Amino acid sequence: MTGPLVPTQSLTHGNELNAVYAIARIVAESIDTESGLDAVFRLARTIFIFDVVALYLQNEEDGELEPIYARALGRGRSRAAELAWGEPAAREAYRSEQTVLRQEDAGPAVQGRDRRRDYLGLPMMVGGRCVGGLVFGRFGGPPYPPEHIRLAEFVAWHVGQLLENRRMARRIASLEAQRELARMQDEFISTISHELRTPLGFIKGYVTTLLRQDTAWDEETRKEFLTIIDEESDRLRELIDNLLDSSRLEAGTLSMTLEPTRISTVLRDTASRTLSLHPEMKLEIEIDDGLPAIKADATRIAQVLDNLLSNAHKYAPGATVTIRARMQGDAIRVEVADTGPGIHPEHVHHLFERFYRVPDDKHTARGTGLGLYICRKIIEAHGGEIGVESKRGEGTCFHFTLPVAPSPAENDDE
Repeated sequence: MTGPLVPTQSLTHGNELNAVYAIARIVAESIDTESGLDAVFRLARTIFIFDVVALYLQNEEDGELEPIYARALGRGRSRAAELAWGEPAAREAYRSEQTVLRQEDAGPAVQGRDRRRDYLGLPMMVGGRCVGGLVFGRFGGPPYPPEHIRLAEFVAWHVGQLLENRRMARRIASLEAQRELARMQDEFISTISHELRTPLGFIKGYVTTLLRQDTAWDEETRKEFLTIIDEESDRLRELIDNLLDSSRLEAGTLSMTLEPTRISTVLRDTASRTLSLHPEMKLEIEIDDGLPAIKADATRIAQVLDNLLSNAHKYAPGATVTIRARMQGDAIRVEVADTGPGIHPEHVHHLFERFYRVPDDKHTARGTGLGLYICRKIIEAHGGEIGVESKRGEGTCFHFTLPVAPSPAENDDE
């Protein structure tokens, strides 16, 4: 689509010509539409006089025109509340797709020359179709001469280009978002397919082996195979539970029962359970005395701790792991720290993102990248915060806070 010829016949001064080309440059370079409109109309007022400007666009839902931009730059600037400047002129220009001149009387309530209102309405063309109307208003005359009308049409065309740029930018952003969503879905399917196949492959392989008719397995071998099947079944159940929890947390539908809870009890129970599963783990507990109650879902907080301790066991094998709990302001701070190899700084800020996994050639630990994401969502649902600090060669410390439950006396005061 070609633009209108620059109306040089109406430009009697060099600054007018400079303003015209500056408007074209602004339209080509503007990223933010509103600031671009501000700049265009400020320049436009240097080449023809108007007091107010308003832009009306068609609402895509009901087809009605509504103001999306209005500025008072002259005598009308004290009347900034009048958002309906020249609306009849905008509607007429929109319907007819032609330039419209209207003169209105503001009524006896307005004193002096400002009672007279001259409105110049121009059709707003975007992408080859009329989508609204642009109005320039003058209070107290004089009427718009032909050369000013041509200048206004020139400005209107460039405003249309600015809006077209916005439409195209939104379209591109939408397409990029769709592509990114498709990419994430493909990665998700690939990751989940791999993670599901692994335990299923173990289960299927060992069950098939046990069912062979041509071989008699001794009791020790049978027990070993059944233990592997049991572990991989647990792994499969954990994977499915994580997927369900992740989906419910994302949708905000994961139910939690917040009750007064002693964090020290949850920490010690979780530590005992971890040691029963991994008796070789070097686990230490440091809990301050007299910690107050928190309002929490004990099962979900235990799930967070289970995940953090499991990660420490997988990614820092042989390291000492310490669970700490202490007061921090109006909250209890819990830490799970290890003396393992640490995490590279480039990965630290991504650890709590959904499906993010740290590339690691040294460990064969499996995972979907959901565990820490679930931890973050659970802690945030409790009104707390979760974070991590890590130094290469020194270890990693995951920490989270949980607000202290109000005392009965505080509740009585409410």
